[in-house]
Amino acid sequence: MVADPSEHDDLSPAERRRRRVRESIVEAAEAIFNEEGEAAISMRRIAERIDYSPAALYKYFDSKEALFDEIREQFFERLLRRMQEVTASVTEGPQVNAACLKAYVETGLEQPGHYKMAFTGWFSEEIDKQDTYAFAASEHLERMIREGIEEGWFEPVDTHLAAHSVWAAAHGLAMLFVTVPDFPAGKPDCAHLTQDQQIEFHARMIGRGLGTSKLIAFIDAQDEK
Repeated sequence: MVADPSEHDDLSPAERRRRRVRESIVEAAEAIFNEEGEAAISMRRIAERIDYSPAALYKYFDSKEALFDEIREQFFERLLRRMQEVTASVTEGPQVNAACLKAYVETGLEQPGHYKMAFTGWFSEEIDKQDTYAFAASEHLERMIREGIEEGWFEPVDTHLAAHSVWAAAHGLAMLFVTVPDFPAGKPDCAHLTQDQQIEFHARMIGRGLGTSKLIAFIDAQDEK
């Protein structure tokens, strides 16, 4: 993860060094993951990569699982900020929209290796911990859906169930973009398709699935512009 230097201005030299080492550990794990896959990652391999002793790494992460939790949290921190920006920019229509889906996909594409690692097999209970960015991001999505229901955009459904489905749809699309570089234009007869077109279509499909007649009419009006 590339850190913003301005975020470290108020830190002591010792804390800045600690953060740099943590970032180096994460970057080394991502490099190994990209080169050899998830099974190749171990604290010893990471230590060799950054010229540290394995024992020294445990001062920063007490297990490989803790390292993956950190990687996951970094993704959800970036995602939450992007979602909040989208929410603040909505002037008409529901907050769960094409801009929201595009922000999710772009957050994954900014650091593809990091995104893939965030959703590997070492998924702990992190998303259920209320002091995490993962929990905050899920709560933000549920709130957007709940407000969409209250404003008459979405059918009255279980917000938890709806949030899971929206997330699954967004994650599936993001993972395709991350793992299939020429998607959606890879097939000869799909060469005219762009990522933005695929995102827009996906967003309309989600909207029509959740939407009331009010939202369907809004989508149709947008399509006619």
